[in-house]
Amino acid sequence: MADVISYFTSEAVTEGHPDKLCDQISDSVLDELLKQDPAARVAVETCITSGLVLVAGEVTTRGFANVQQIVRQVLRRVGYTDASWGAAADDIGVLVSLHEQSPDIARGVGLKKKIGAGDQGIMFGYACRETKNYMPLPISLAQKMARQLANLRKTGRLPYLRPDGKTEVTVEYRNGRPQRLSNVVVAAQHSPSVSLVKLKKDILNQVIKPVAGQWLDRQTKIYINATGRFVIGGPQADTGLTGRKIMVDTYGGRARHGGGCFSGKDASKVDRSGAYAARYAAKNLVAAGLARECEVQLSYVIGRAEPLMVNVNTFGSGRLSDAQLSNIVRRHFPLTPQEIINSLRLRRPIFAVTSVYGHFGRMEPGFTWEKLDKVKLLKQYLPKK
Repeated sequence: MADVISYFTSEAVTEGHPDKLCDQISDSVLDELLKQDPAARVAVETCITSGLVLVAGEVTTRGFANVQQIVRQVLRRVGYTDASWGAAADDIGVLVSLHEQSPDIARGVGLKKKIGAGDQGIMFGYACRETKNYMPLPISLAQKMARQLANLRKTGRLPYLRPDGKTEVTVEYRNGRPQRLSNVVVAAQHSPSVSLVKLKKDILNQVIKPVAGQWLDRQTKIYINATGRFVIGGPQADTGLTGRKIMVDTYGGRARHGGGCFSGKDASKVDRSGAYAARYAAKNLVAAGLARECEVQLSYVIGRAEPLMVNVNTFGSGRLSDAQLSNIVRRHFPLTPQEIINSLRLRRPIFAVTSVYGHFGRMEPGFTWEKLDKVKLLKQYLPKK
Protein backbone atom coordinates (compact mmCIF):
# COMPACT_ATOMS: atom_id res chain seq x y z
CA MET A 1 0.00 0.00 0.00
CA ALA A 2 1.45 3.37 -1.03
CA ASP A 3 2.27 5.98 1.61
CA VAL A 4 -0.24 8.78 2.01
CA ILE A 5 1.46 12.19 1.79
CA SER A 6 -0.32 15.29 3.07
CA TYR A 7 0.59 18.84 4.08
CA PHE A 8 -0.58 21.28 6.74
CA THR A 9 0.29 24.95 7.19
CA SER A 10 0.02 27.17 10.28
CA GLU A 11 1.07 30.76 10.92
CA ALA A 12 1.95 32.88 13.94
CA VAL A 13 2.60 36.58 14.56
CA THR A 14 4.91 38.53 16.83
CA GLU A 15 3.74 40.66 19.73
CA GLY A 16 4.17 43.76 17.56
CA HIS A 17 1.55 42.69 15.04
CA PRO A 18 -1.38 45.17 15.20
CA ASP A 19 -3.98 42.51 16.09
CA LYS A 20 -1.74 41.17 18.84
CA LEU A 21 -1.21 44.66 20.21
CA CYS A 22 -4.99 44.86 20.64
CA ASP A 23 -5.15 41.46 22.35
CA GLN A 24 -2.42 42.52 24.77
CA ILE A 25 -4.13 45.81 25.60
CA SER A 26 -7.50 44.13 26.19
CA ASP A 27 -5.98 41.44 28.43
CA SER A 28 -3.87 43.99 30.31
CA VAL A 29 -7.02 45.97 31.14
CA LEU A 30 -8.62 42.71 32.30
CA ASP A 31 -5.62 41.86 34.49
CA GLU A 32 -5.59 45.30 36.11
CA LEU A 33 -9.26 44.98 37.06
CA LEU A 34 -8.81 41.41 38.35
CA LYS A 35 -5.97 42.61 40.59
CA GLN A 36 -8.39 44.93 42.34
CA ASP A 37 -11.59 42.91 42.03
CA PRO A 38 -11.31 39.16 41.32
CA ALA A 39 -15.07 39.04 40.67
CA ALA A 40 -14.89 41.70 37.93
CA ARG A 41 -16.83 40.96 34.78
CA VAL A 42 -14.97 42.32 31.79
CA ALA A 43 -15.46 42.33 28.03
CA VAL A 44 -12.98 44.77 26.50
CA GLU A 45 -12.26 45.25 22.80
CA THR A 46 -9.40 47.28 21.31
CA CYS A 47 -8.87 48.80 17.87
CA ILE A 48 -5.59 50.39 16.80
CA THR A 49 -4.69 52.30 13.66
CA SER A 50 -2.19 54.93 12.65
CA GLY A 51 -1.96 57.41 15.53
CA LEU A 52 -5.04 56.17 17.40
CA VAL A 53 -6.19 53.49 19.87
CA LEU A 54 -9.85 52.91 20.78
CA VAL A 55 -10.67 50.80 23.84
CA ALA A 56 -14.34 49.97 24.30
CA GLY A 57 -16.48 47.41 26.08
CA GLU A 58 -18.52 46.40 29.10
CA VAL A 59 -17.14 46.31 32.63
CA THR A 60 -18.78 45.57 35.97
CA THR A 61 -16.26 45.98 38.78
CA ARG A 62 -15.33 47.68 42.03
CA GLY A 63 -11.89 48.39 40.59
CA PHE A 64 -10.51 51.06 38.28
CA ALA A 65 -8.15 50.79 35.32
CA ASN A 66 -6.23 53.75 33.93
CA VAL A 67 -6.73 52.59 30.36
CA GLN A 68 -4.65 55.32 28.76
CA GLN A 69 -1.70 54.40 30.94
CA ILE A 70 -2.15 50.68 30.21
CA VAL A 71 -2.20 51.30 26.45
CA ARG A 72 1.05 53.24 26.59
CA GLN A 73 2.69 50.65 28.85
CA VAL A 74 1.84 47.84 26.43
CA LEU A 75 3.14 49.75 23.41
CA ARG A 76 6.33 50.64 25.26
CA ARG A 77 6.87 47.06 26.45
CA VAL A 78 6.42 45.68 22.94
CA GLY A 79 8.86 48.24 21.54
CA TYR A 80 6.74 50.88 19.81
CA THR A 81 8.59 53.98 20.95
CA ASP A 82 9.18 55.60 17.57
CA ALA A 83 6.37 56.70 15.23
CA SER A 84 8.43 55.68 12.20
CA TRP A 85 8.20 52.06 13.39
CA GLY A 86 4.40 52.15 13.26
CA ALA A 87 3.39 53.74 16.59
CA ALA A 88 4.83 55.81 19.42
CA ALA A 89 3.68 54.95 22.95
CA ASP A 90 3.97 58.50 24.27
CA ASP A 91 2.32 60.26 21.31
CA ILE A 92 -0.51 58.00 20.17
CA GLY A 93 -4.09 59.15 20.80
CA VAL A 94 -6.18 56.98 23.13
CA LEU A 95 -9.99 56.98 23.24
CA VAL A 96 -11.86 55.04 25.94
CA SER A 97 -15.52 54.05 26.01
CA LEU A 98 -16.37 51.57 28.76
CA HIS A 99 -19.81 51.00 30.25
CA GLU A 100 -21.54 48.55 32.58
CA GLN A 101 -22.52 45.06 31.48
CA SER A 102 -26.09 44.72 30.24
CA PRO A 103 -28.44 43.82 33.13
CA ASP A 104 -30.12 41.30 30.81
CA ILE A 105 -26.82 39.41 30.57
CA ALA A 106 -25.87 39.99 34.21
CA ARG A 107 -29.04 38.33 35.51
CA GLY A 108 -28.01 35.08 33.82
CA VAL A 109 -24.37 35.21 34.85
CA GLY A 110 -24.60 36.44 38.43
CA LEU A 111 -26.64 33.61 39.91
CA LYS A 112 -26.64 33.31 43.70
CA LYS A 113 -25.36 29.74 43.97
CA LYS A 114 -23.36 29.33 40.75
CA ILE A 115 -22.29 31.28 37.72
CA GLY A 116 -24.30 30.81 34.56
CA ALA A 117 -22.66 30.90 31.15
CA GLY A 118 -22.18 34.48 29.96
CA ASP A 119 -23.37 33.66 26.45
CA GLN A 120 -24.40 30.83 24.20
CA GLY A 121 -21.69 29.27 22.12
CA ILE A 122 -19.48 26.31 21.26
CA MET A 123 -15.87 25.77 22.27
CA PHE A 124 -13.20 23.30 21.19
CA GLY A 125 -10.08 21.92 22.85
CA TYR A 126 -7.48 19.77 21.13
CA ALA A 127 -4.37 17.72 21.85
CA CYS A 128 -2.17 15.30 19.93
CA ARG A 129 1.14 13.47 20.30
CA GLU A 130 3.08 15.31 17.61
CA THR A 131 5.07 17.36 20.14
CA LYS A 132 6.07 17.13 23.79
CA ASN A 133 3.52 19.82 24.65
CA TYR A 134 0.71 17.90 22.91
CA MET A 135 0.31 20.54 20.20
CA PRO A 136 0.31 20.20 16.42
CA LEU A 137 3.83 20.61 15.04
CA PRO A 138 3.02 23.41 12.52
CA ILE A 139 1.65 25.90 15.06
CA SER A 140 4.30 24.93 17.61
CA LEU A 141 7.15 25.75 15.21
CA ALA A 142 5.49 28.91 13.90
CA GLN A 143 4.99 30.27 17.44
CA LYS A 144 8.57 29.47 18.45
CA MET A 145 9.95 31.31 15.42
CA ALA A 146 7.77 34.34 16.10
CA ARG A 147 8.97 34.44 19.70
CA GLN A 148 12.57 34.07 18.55
CA LEU A 149 12.17 37.11 16.28
CA ALA A 150 11.05 39.17 19.28
CA ASN A 151 13.86 37.83 21.50
CA LEU A 152 16.53 38.72 18.96
CA ARG A 153 15.13 42.24 18.67
CA LYS A 154 14.71 42.85 22.39
CA THR A 155 18.14 41.52 23.37
CA GLY A 156 19.80 43.63 20.68
CA ARG A 157 21.31 40.67 18.82
CA LEU A 158 19.50 41.84 15.67
CA PRO A 159 19.05 45.54 16.45
CA TYR A 160 17.65 46.39 13.03
CA LEU A 161 14.50 44.34 13.63
CA ARG A 162 11.24 46.15 14.42
CA PRO A 163 8.24 44.87 16.41
CA ASP A 164 5.95 43.62 13.61
CA GLY A 165 6.38 40.19 12.08
CA LYS A 166 4.80 36.93 10.95
CA THR A 167 5.91 33.33 10.51
CA GLU A 168 4.43 30.37 8.66
CA VAL A 169 5.42 26.73 8.24
CA THR A 170 4.12 23.87 6.10
CA VAL A 171 4.72 20.39 7.49
CA GLU A 172 4.76 17.34 5.25
CA TYR A 173 3.06 14.29 6.77
CA ARG A 174 3.46 10.67 5.74
CA ASN A 175 0.65 8.39 6.90
CA GLY A 176 -0.32 11.02 9.43
CA ARG A 177 3.18 11.44 10.92
CA PRO A 178 5.25 14.63 10.49
CA GLN A 179 8.32 14.08 8.31
CA ARG A 180 9.80 17.40 7.21
CA LEU A 181 9.16 21.06 6.50
CA SER A 182 8.01 21.74 2.97
CA ASN A 183 7.93 25.56 3.32
CA VAL A 184 9.03 28.16 5.84
CA VAL A 185 7.93 31.79 5.62
CA VAL A 186 9.20 34.67 7.76
CA ALA A 187 8.20 38.33 7.38
CA ALA A 188 10.21 40.55 9.72
CA GLN A 189 9.81 44.32 9.98
CA HIS A 190 13.20 46.00 9.77
CA SER A 191 15.16 49.22 9.65
CA PRO A 192 15.63 50.67 6.15
CA SER A 193 19.39 50.58 6.72
CA VAL A 194 19.80 46.79 6.67
CA SER A 195 20.35 44.97 3.39
CA LEU A 196 18.04 42.18 2.32
CA VAL A 197 21.04 39.87 1.96
CA LYS A 198 22.09 40.37 5.58
CA LEU A 199 18.52 40.10 6.89
CA LYS A 200 17.94 36.81 5.06
CA LYS A 201 21.20 35.36 6.32
CA ASP A 202 20.51 36.39 9.92
CA ILE A 203 16.92 35.14 9.93
CA LEU A 204 17.95 31.81 8.45
CA ASN A 205 20.81 31.26 10.91
CA GLN A 206 19.30 32.78 14.06
CA VAL A 207 15.57 32.10 13.70
CA ILE A 208 14.77 29.28 11.31
CA LYS A 209 17.66 26.87 11.89
CA PRO A 210 17.75 27.06 15.71
CA VAL A 211 13.98 26.47 15.94
CA ALA A 212 13.26 24.11 13.05
CA GLY A 213 16.63 22.82 11.91
CA GLN A 214 15.85 19.14 12.47
CA TRP A 215 12.86 19.39 10.11
CA LEU A 216 14.69 21.15 7.26
CA ASP A 217 16.16 19.42 4.25
CA ARG A 218 17.52 20.43 0.84
CA GLN A 219 14.03 20.51 -0.63
CA THR A 220 12.59 22.88 1.98
CA LYS A 221 11.59 26.16 0.37
CA ILE A 222 12.39 29.21 2.51
CA TYR A 223 10.84 32.63 1.95
CA ILE A 224 12.18 35.57 3.99
CA ASN A 225 10.61 38.99 3.39
CA ALA A 226 9.39 37.80 0.03
CA THR A 227 8.51 41.29 -1.25
CA GLY A 228 12.06 42.45 -0.56
CA ARG A 229 11.13 45.16 1.94
CA PHE A 230 9.15 45.40 5.20
CA VAL A 231 9.95 48.80 6.73
CA ILE A 232 6.45 50.17 7.24
CA GLY A 233 4.67 47.99 9.76
CA GLY A 234 2.57 47.94 12.91
CA PRO A 235 -0.57 50.10 13.15
CA GLN A 236 0.79 52.40 10.47
CA ALA A 237 0.50 49.58 7.93
CA ASP A 238 -2.53 47.64 9.20
CA THR A 239 -5.43 48.33 11.52
CA GLY A 240 -5.54 45.92 14.45
CA LEU A 241 -8.51 44.46 16.30
CA THR A 242 -8.92 42.28 19.39
CA GLY A 243 -9.74 38.68 18.57
CA ARG A 244 -8.75 38.60 14.92
CA LYS A 245 -6.04 35.94 15.34
CA ILE A 246 -8.09 33.10 16.84
CA MET A 247 -6.28 30.38 14.87
CA VAL A 248 -2.92 31.79 15.90
CA ASP A 249 -4.16 31.76 19.50
CA THR A 250 -5.24 28.11 19.40
CA TYR A 251 -4.13 25.22 17.18
CA GLY A 252 -3.14 26.84 13.91
CA GLY A 253 -6.25 25.61 12.13
CA ARG A 254 -5.73 21.93 12.96
CA ALA A 255 -8.73 21.86 15.31
CA ARG A 256 -12.11 23.48 14.84
CA HIS A 257 -12.92 26.76 16.57
CA GLY A 258 -16.23 27.91 18.02
CA GLY A 259 -15.66 31.44 16.77
CA GLY A 260 -15.39 33.44 19.98
CA CYS A 261 -12.04 35.02 20.84
CA PHE A 262 -10.43 34.93 24.30
CA SER A 263 -8.66 38.23 24.95
CA GLY A 264 -10.34 40.93 27.02
CA LYS A 265 -12.87 38.51 28.54
CA ASP A 266 -13.03 37.38 32.16
CA ALA A 267 -13.60 33.70 32.90
CA SER A 268 -17.38 33.98 33.25
CA LYS A 269 -17.28 34.19 29.44
CA VAL A 270 -17.27 30.57 28.32
CA ASP A 271 -15.63 31.58 25.03
CA ARG A 272 -12.49 31.67 27.12
CA SER A 273 -13.02 29.41 30.13
CA GLY A 274 -14.84 26.72 28.13
CA ALA A 275 -12.04 26.56 25.56
CA TYR A 276 -9.48 26.27 28.36
CA ALA A 277 -11.48 23.46 29.99
CA ALA A 278 -11.79 21.64 26.67
CA ARG A 279 -8.01 21.79 26.13
CA TYR A 280 -7.47 20.58 29.72
CA ALA A 281 -9.65 17.53 29.07
CA ALA A 282 -8.23 16.75 25.62
CA LYS A 283 -4.63 17.00 26.79
CA ASN A 284 -5.15 14.71 29.76
CA LEU A 285 -6.97 12.11 27.65
CA VAL A 286 -4.08 12.01 25.17
CA ALA A 287 -1.40 12.02 27.89
CA ALA A 288 -3.17 9.12 29.61
CA GLY A 289 -2.93 7.06 26.42
CA LEU A 290 -6.66 6.98 25.77
CA ALA A 291 -6.19 8.52 22.31
CA ARG A 292 -3.41 9.62 19.98
CA GLU A 293 -5.40 12.67 18.93
CA CYS A 294 -8.40 14.22 20.66
CA GLU A 295 -10.81 17.10 20.15
CA VAL A 296 -13.31 18.03 22.87
CA GLN A 297 -16.36 20.14 22.01
CA LEU A 298 -18.53 21.91 24.59
CA SER A 299 -21.68 23.96 24.08
CA TYR A 300 -23.48 26.36 26.44
CA VAL A 301 -26.56 28.54 26.65
CA ILE A 302 -26.63 31.89 28.42
CA GLY A 303 -27.68 31.70 32.06
CA ARG A 304 -27.26 27.94 32.43
CA ALA A 305 -24.21 26.54 34.18
CA GLU A 306 -24.07 22.99 32.84
CA PRO A 307 -22.94 22.47 29.24
CA LEU A 308 -25.65 21.44 26.81
CA MET A 309 -23.27 19.02 25.13
CA VAL A 310 -19.92 17.31 25.67
CA ASN A 311 -18.53 15.63 22.58
CA VAL A 312 -15.18 13.86 22.13
CA ASN A 313 -13.72 13.10 18.71
CA THR A 314 -10.55 11.01 18.59
CA PHE A 315 -10.49 10.66 14.79
CA GLY A 316 -10.35 6.89 15.08
CA SER A 317 -7.37 6.91 17.46
CA GLY A 318 -9.23 6.28 20.74
CA ARG A 319 -8.70 3.25 22.94
CA LEU A 320 -12.36 3.57 23.91
CA SER A 321 -15.34 4.79 21.90
CA ASP A 322 -15.82 8.54 21.58
CA ALA A 323 -19.11 8.20 23.47
CA GLN A 324 -17.34 6.49 26.37
CA LEU A 325 -14.68 9.19 26.45
CA SER A 326 -17.36 11.89 26.42
CA ASN A 327 -18.88 10.34 29.54
CA ILE A 328 -15.45 10.23 31.19
CA VAL A 329 -14.97 13.95 30.50
CA ARG A 330 -18.38 14.69 32.06
CA ARG A 331 -17.47 12.64 35.11
CA HIS A 332 -13.98 13.88 35.85
CA PHE A 333 -13.49 17.40 34.46
CA PRO A 334 -14.79 20.83 35.54
CA LEU A 335 -17.38 21.94 33.01
CA THR A 336 -19.59 24.60 34.60
CA PRO A 337 -18.17 28.15 34.62
CA GLN A 338 -17.83 28.10 38.42
CA GLU A 339 -16.09 24.71 38.41
CA ILE A 340 -13.73 25.79 35.64
CA ILE A 341 -12.90 29.08 37.38
CA ASN A 342 -12.20 27.33 40.71
CA SER A 343 -10.28 24.37 39.30
CA LEU A 344 -8.11 26.40 36.92
CA ARG A 345 -7.87 29.45 39.23
CA LEU A 346 -9.07 31.89 36.62
CA ARG A 347 -9.84 34.83 38.90
CA ARG A 348 -6.17 35.81 38.95
CA PRO A 349 -4.51 38.47 36.71
CA ILE A 350 -2.76 35.92 34.49
CA PHE A 351 -4.11 36.77 31.05
CA ALA A 352 -1.83 39.38 29.49
CA VAL A 353 0.89 36.78 29.00
CA THR A 354 -1.55 34.47 27.20
CA SER A 355 -2.32 37.09 24.56
CA VAL A 356 0.88 36.44 22.57
CA TYR A 357 2.47 33.21 21.30
CA GLY A 358 -0.58 31.05 21.91
CA HIS A 359 -2.91 30.16 24.75
CA PHE A 360 -2.00 26.46 24.65
CA GLY A 361 1.06 24.25 24.86
CA ARG A 362 2.94 26.50 27.29
CA MET A 363 4.12 25.11 30.62
CA GLU A 364 4.48 28.50 32.27
CA PRO A 365 3.05 29.93 35.50
CA GLY A 366 -0.63 30.69 35.15
CA PHE A 367 -1.36 28.22 32.35
CA THR A 368 -3.29 25.92 34.69
CA TRP A 369 -5.27 24.34 31.83
CA GLU A 370 -2.01 22.72 30.70
CA LYS A 371 -1.60 20.65 33.87
CA LEU A 372 -1.68 16.86 33.61
CA ASP A 373 -3.08 16.10 37.04
CA LYS A 374 -5.85 13.82 35.72
CA VAL A 375 -3.57 11.37 33.91
CA LYS A 376 -3.23 8.83 36.73
CA LEU A 377 -6.98 8.86 37.29
CA LEU A 378 -7.76 8.43 33.60
CA LYS A 379 -5.38 5.50 33.14
CA GLN A 380 -7.81 3.30 35.05
CA TYR A 381 -9.99 3.36 31.93
CA LEU A 382 -7.33 1.92 29.63
CA PRO A 383 -8.48 -1.42 28.23
CA LYS A 384 -6.68 -4.34 29.80
CA LYS A 385 -4.36 -6.17 27.41
